[in-house]
Amino acid sequence: MPTMRAVVLEHTRPLEQNPLRVTDIPRPEPGPGEVLVRIAACGVCRSNLHMIEGDWVHNNCPGTLPIVPGHEIVGRVETLGPGVTELAKGDRVGIMPMWSSCGVCRYCMTGREQLCQTKQMTGETRDGGYAEYVLAAVGHAYRVPENLSDAEAAPLFCPGITAYGSVKKADAAPGKRIALFGMGGVGHMVLQLIKHHGADAVVVARSARHLDLARRLGAASTVDASKGDPGEALKKAGGVDAAIVFAPSNAAMSQAMTATRPGGTIVVGAFVDVGPFFFPDEKRVIGSILCSRQEVKEMLELAGRGLLKTVCETHPLERAVEALRRLKSGELEARAVLVNG
Repeated sequence: MPTMRAVVLEHTRPLEQNPLRVTDIPRPEPGPGEVLVRIAACGVCRSNLHMIEGDWVHNNCPGTLPIVPGHEIVGRVETLGPGVTELAKGDRVGIMPMWSSCGVCRYCMTGREQLCQTKQMTGETRDGGYAEYVLAAVGHAYRVPENLSDAEAAPLFCPGITAYGSVKKADAAPGKRIALFGMGGVGHMVLQLIKHHGADAVVVARSARHLDLARRLGAASTVDASKGDPGEALKKAGGVDAAIVFAPSNAAMSQAMTATRPGGTIVVGAFVDVGPFFFPDEKRVIGSILCSRQEVKEMLELAGRGLLKTVCETHPLERAVEALRRLKSGELEARAVLVNG
């Protein structure tokens, strides 16, 4: 039986206790409606770290063990499963966290597949991209613009789509002022998309590295969260029309609520407590997870035109633990990407 190199999670525990093992495992064979993809690059997501360390076991994540983590993948189709005609061997495709959806529920039938209650998740319920090969459902494999490198393209399939969905919910438009709490792998793409829609992006962060990245990417202004309460500071400066929260911090959520004007919107993409809610202000709090398949294609079209760029550093597959360590310690500027070959 053919084998492949992979990083396998067998038991959830802190990264320092070596929960991951680099080993050879059987290479999968595609079934009906599936393709085998030879992986070129896979982004390293903070949700991977949460899963590996057992932070989300109460949410049934991972859904099974052992499992290969990783859910933002780019590679070439190696083998077609029975009945597959939509793709050909050698096609370059991307795979995102949503491995498959049922296609028949109220969410799938209305273009909200990301809310499907029986969806399968790449790297959580199905083996993911910390490996040399991965299976993909053909209906959830996306053609990648050829002008993007593999390492540039891989993070589009989690930070890119997550940012796209959140900015759409924030209703970014010319004349609006939108605050971003959490400048990292997702945040640096949120900032670019806010600008693309003509709104002013105000970035709130604690790290000098992240504040500098925000300025380089064209933030209208930045707020150093280590020097006082950014929510109060933004409120005194006139407030913002919307806030987008990707910092997994109750304090950041509270600050976003304070900073947002009455009638505004707070989009949340992290586990936080909403806290006291002053209903007479008519603010809206909206959760945001990934985006629909149509929106994935819209985001890729923007990236293909050079309007959404990835800031990343690369590591070989065998150095996955080092990439995760750098993520955990806050050393990453934006995204780490594992590469094969």
